[in-house]
Amino acid sequence: MTDDLGVLIVDDDFRVAALHSTIVDAVRGFTVRARAGSIGAARQAVAEHPDIDLALLDVYLPDGSGIDLVAELDCDCFIVGAETDASAVRTAMRAGALAYLIKPFDDADLARRLAGYAQYRRVLAGENVDQHAVDSALSALRFGTRAADRAEGGSSTEQRILALFDAGTPLFADDVSREIGIAPPTARRHLANLVAAGRLRMSLQYGTTGRPRQEYRLPGA
Repeated sequence: MTDDLGVLIVDDDFRVAALHSTIVDAVRGFTVRARAGSIGAARQAVAEHPDIDLALLDVYLPDGSGIDLVAELDCDCFIVGAETDASAVRTAMRAGALAYLIKPFDDADLARRLAGYAQYRRVLAGENVDQHAVDSALSALRFGTRAADRAEGGSSTEQRILALFDAGTPLFADDVSREIGIAPPTARRHLANLVAAGRLRMSLQYGTTGRPRQEYRLPGA
């Protein structure tokens, strides 16, 4: 058992489920607990894995719509599907979905939403909150960073990080950590903020073993 946020992936296309699993496992602080290809299997997975925090739900499943699961599952939910009907989006949000991602999307889009979800959970981890905490949590959920950071162009640390990319060379979080002199988790948090703000672009680099690494570069580089 780990302290990572547990994720359930519900998609009847095993290739898509495998891709989403790879992205989830590449984001620090997240672990795929189970995969399911139907509503029935999703219900069983949640019953067997009480440590599931977030479900990524496809819309079209063999035994019904993933949107119908949102209000039923005892966990947070993202809709991750190809349904573009506006009424489906409204239904999903009304049922309690925290995000609605339309396929196909870049790896970075899902990674950014996951980072935002982690921040949302951190902000709302206490027993009581004020309005600023609520606003910060909802902003993190939507953008992956705090609204204030976006308005101000980022912290001084993030400005220093951006300067590393002036040469146009892509970097990994460990590179940034070493050059700036900050801990790797801190570097990853700032990099996630910069991706969410559109200042950097993230892609996954796959090796022969282990988790893929998150590589960062300037947009258009």
